Amino acid sequence: MKNIIIGTAGHIDHGKTSLIKALTGRDTDRLKEEKERGISIDLGFTFFDLPSGKRAGIVDVPGHEKFIKNMLAGIGGIDLVVLVIAADEGVMPQTKEHLNILRLLQVKRGIIALTKIDMVDKEWLEMIAEQVAEEVGGTFLEHAPIIPVSSVTREGLKELIQAIDELTEATEERDHEAAFRLPIDRVFTVSGFGTVVTGTLISGSIREGDKVEIYPSKLESRIRSIQVHEKSVIDAHAGQRVAVNIAGIKVDEVKRGDVAAKPGTMEPTMMVDARLEMLEDAPMSLDNRDRLRLYHGTSEVMCRVVLLDREELKPGESTFVQLRLEEEIACQKGDRFVIRFYSPMLTIAGGTILDPVPPKRKRFKEDVLEELSIKEKGEPDEVVEQFLLQNSGKYLDKKQITKQLGNMDVKTFDDIIENLKNKNLAVEFKLGEESFYANKKYMNIMGEELLKLLSLYHHKNPLKAGMSKEEIKSKLFEGVKPKLSDAIFSYYQENGYITILNQFIARQDFKVTFTETQERIKGLLLSRFADNKYNPPKLSDMVDELSYDRNQIQMVYNALVDMGQLVKLEEDIAFTKEAYEEAVSLLKDYILNNGSIQLGQFRDLLGTSRKYAMALLDSFDQAKITKRVEDKRILY
Repeated sequence: MKNIIIGTAGHIDHGKTSLIKALTGRDTDRLKEEKERGISIDLGFTFFDLPSGKRAGIVDVPGHEKFIKNMLAGIGGIDLVVLVIAADEGVMPQTKEHLNILRLLQVKRGIIALTKIDMVDKEWLEMIAEQVAEEVGGTFLEHAPIIPVSSVTREGLKELIQAIDELTEATEERDHEAAFRLPIDRVFTVSGFGTVVTGTLISGSIREGDKVEIYPSKLESRIRSIQVHEKSVIDAHAGQRVAVNIAGIKVDEVKRGDVAAKPGTMEPTMMVDARLEMLEDAPMSLDNRDRLRLYHGTSEVMCRVVLLDREELKPGESTFVQLRLEEEIACQKGDRFVIRFYSPMLTIAGGTILDPVPPKRKRFKEDVLEELSIKEKGEPDEVVEQFLLQNSGKYLDKKQITKQLGNMDVKTFDDIIENLKNKNLAVEFKLGEESFYANKKYMNIMGEELLKLLSLYHHKNPLKAGMSKEEIKSKLFEGVKPKLSDAIFSYYQENGYITILNQFIARQDFKVTFTETQERIKGLLLSRFADNKYNPPKLSDMVDELSYDRNQIQMVYNALVDMGQLVKLEEDIAFTKEAYEEAVSLLKDYILNNGSIQLGQFRDLLGTSRKYAMALLDSFDQAKITKRVEDKRILY
């Protein structure tokens, strides 16, 4: 069943609360001060059943200008509005401001209720109706029904209810499948139950026992119980007013303005990129870095506006901005917000969030403006491609990307990524069940950086087989997980950039080139090691015996180790590659025939000393070829 939330709006003392009481039989003023003063101060909530069988939630907002922030905390989650205008007064200042707020939040549907008609004559009523129609011209209420009603005589209530019911039929269904999000507008405690939060569930569904995270504090909790319209339920869905009892969180740890949402689906932020639109009748312009009040969801925070392409934003104009906040909020791409001036507190602008967690922007940068333009109007493929370009160095996974793109549907994301890969615009790194992504342009740029780094290294170290992976990581891929960095290196090898030699990396076109002298040294070294297969010579002895420069001998020896022609086990112990592999083969055959091998048996098998046999066995243990059990080795 479709869930509907109706909000009221209008000037103070125009009869919003009285109208709701006449419709529902319930008084939404719950505070003692409200009853004593006869005005609404905070949000009020109730519900009623429509003739079609739908149950509609109602949010009653205060009309006094001092309580606009309370009005803003409740109006964001509504599906349609009843703009209440008293027939004896007509359009007043808060009527206009509330209407501006509704326009800025892009509320799409509404009805105008002309209240207190029992206090005016027919001629006056007709004049006021004409005035109202003129006032709402050009707004979303231009063709809305204007229904005269009296909460005292009940005249017109039936027509109002029928008009609301008809309007709800055209109201769009909320997304029940998305991750749930509940902007919190009220927090209290119930004896024996603990902390309860209320709000309008603007997306998704919740169920008893679900895990929940409170943003921006990132406190984790669990849903103990749920109420919808004063009745306990097992689950609730987008478009319903809910009261949620949350476990393990104290009442002073959560407040109005926080958001309860599915864990891991949001990110606290101190900056947002947005399209900001000034009201045409705004009483003043905005200057760069003006201090403002930002109203998003149920939150109110102070911020500075950074105009990205100008020094001043005039009434009726719009532009890209970065709002730098004084407190953290949690938001998503596409969220609407309202801006009021710091002092005097007047509603002057509103807009749409384009990036909820952006980098700090520089002003008057064409690439920044182009990026925001794509985020605002680009096709989904363009938006994802650009996001990957901006965040490629982070190598984000699917969950992180879809979250930062306003909880994009996973199926949609998968389709887009597949399309981008086919167009050679995106790169996917698969590690088990996880995938990480980067923009192809970024990978090309980093590939060129990798080649420059290796060229410099090869020039300085012509006999080194390559640069160590760890050194490359520290310079180009710092912070990347080891398995992911290995996948990145494999990508560059597959695409012709590099060659991977165990823990070393070289340009694919690089070859160790020995001078004539170094070739002679190489031949002598390999000959000595081959002639003494399992009793290899010490490098220190050969340095003294060979009539060549000590440094040249050391360089050639290191090159042979790097190239894998010599297998170095300890500082002064190395074997030829062939000898090492033959030793592995002899060992495996012996253990397969005898079940295990001891150090002495292995020593005799190779005809070597205890020292060299032990070095080889320790190496096999480290390589997980063998496993030591007491004084024996068995195959791993």
